[in-house]
Amino acid sequence: MAILFENVTAVLMDGGHTVLPHAFVAVEGHTITSVGTGRPSGEFERVIDGKGGILMPGLVNCHTHVPMTAMRGYGDGHHLQDWLNNFIFPVEAKWDDRAIRACADLGLMEMIASGTTCIADMYMRVGVIGQAVADAGISANLCCGGTFFGEAFSPAACSDCTAQEELVKAWHGYDGGRIRVDASLHAEYTSQPGLWEWTADFAKRNHLGMHVHISETMREHEECKERRGGLTPIQVMDKYGVWDVCSIAAHCVWTTPQDWAIMAEKGVTAVHNPASNLKLGSGVAPIPAMKKAGINVALGTDGVSSNNTTDMFEDMKLSAILQNGVLRDPMALSAWDVVEMATVNGARALGRDTGAVAVGREADLILLDSEAVNLIPCHDAANNIAYAAHGANVKLNMCRGKVIYENGTFLTIDAEKVKAEVREYALPLLFGK
Repeated sequence: MAILFENVTAVLMDGGHTVLPHAFVAVEGHTITSVGTGRPSGEFERVIDGKGGILMPGLVNCHTHVPMTAMRGYGDGHHLQDWLNNFIFPVEAKWDDRAIRACADLGLMEMIASGTTCIADMYMRVGVIGQAVADAGISANLCCGGTFFGEAFSPAACSDCTAQEELVKAWHGYDGGRIRVDASLHAEYTSQPGLWEWTADFAKRNHLGMHVHISETMREHEECKERRGGLTPIQVMDKYGVWDVCSIAAHCVWTTPQDWAIMAEKGVTAVHNPASNLKLGSGVAPIPAMKKAGINVALGTDGVSSNNTTDMFEDMKLSAILQNGVLRDPMALSAWDVVEMATVNGARALGRDTGAVAVGREADLILLDSEAVNLIPCHDAANNIAYAAHGANVKLNMCRGKVIYENGTFLTIDAEKVKAEVREYALPLLFGK
C-alpha cells in the first residue's frame, strides 16, 4: 500500500540531527520511499495530514518482559532478589498459555499505543508470545532467558536448551524477519558455565544475537566476583564466548571500565533501564562514561512489574535528567542522546534496518499529536520528544508500512476482548482474584 504523510515535522535521526518542517514522507510496502520538503510524484492510496506534528521513527524497546503486565505494582518496596524470589517467581509458577497470551496482548497494546514498533523480549512460553507479536503487527527479537541450576550440565538436562532450539525453528525469520530469535542467558547467577558455552555455540551456529541480564545490582556483581575468581559477569561470560555475536546486555548498572573495554571491543550494546533500576533501588548506570568508552547504548523499560509502564518517552526523559542531576552537568546526556538511544541505537543493537526516517529504511513510524497541549510550542523537536512528550501523545503507529494503531484505536488487537481475558481469567489464575 502506498501512503503519503504530508505537513509533518520529520525528525530524521540522521547524523546531522536533521529536522524537516512541512515535510512529506512516502511509504510503499514495508519501506520508506521518499523524504523531503516537496511532494513526491505518484499516486497514493492514502494521504495522512500530520498538521505539523512530529513524525519520527518508531521506538525500539531493547529490554522487555511483555506478559509481566499482570504484575503491575505487585511486590513493591523490595530489593531485586527478595522481589524475585518471594513475589515474582511464585506467581510465574502459575502461568499457563492462555494467561500468557492475554497478558502479552495487554503489554503489546500498551507499547503500541505509546509508540513502540520493535522490542527485544525475554520471557517464558515464548511461542505464545511469538504468536501474540505476529498478530499484533510489531517487530520483535524474542528469547527465553536460559537458566540452569543443576550441577552437571548437559543440553538434555536443561529444558531451556530444547526451548531455544524449538523457538528458532518456529519463529526465527517469520514474516521476512519481522520476528527474530536471539540466543539468551537470564543471568550469571541463574546459570553456569556449561550453559554459557552451549548458548554461545548455539548462537554462532545459528547466526543469532545474544540477550543477557548483566550487573543489575551490586550484590549480583560482587557475588559473581566471589564465585568466579574476581571476574565480573561481563568478564566471565567473555571467557566462554558469549559476546562473540551481536549482543545486548541489559542494565549494566555496576559494570566497570574493564567491562566497558570488552563491550566496546566486542560490540556489546548496553541497554539502559532507568525507571526499573531506580524503582528497585539497584542504582544508576554510568551511561555517559559508557558512551565515552565507545559502547552503543540503547534504552529499555524492563518489565511492567518493575517499572509500572512501558512508556519509552518516560524512560527517555528520566535517562537524561537522571544523569544530568547526578553528574551536575546539564549536557551529560542531551535530548538528542536519549532520542538516539530509543531509536537508531536500539535498531543497531538488534540488527534492524529501522530507527531512522530515511529512504530504504523499514517504514516504522510514529506521529505525535500536533494539538497536544504539552507539545505547544515546539521550539526544538528533540527537546519536545525527550522532555515534554509522553506515550499518550502518539496519534498513529505504523510498523513495516502497516498502520496498527490510530487515534486511540487498535487495528490488530481486540482491545475489549484482551481486557476481559486479563480480568476474568489471567488475574484470578495468578492471584486468586
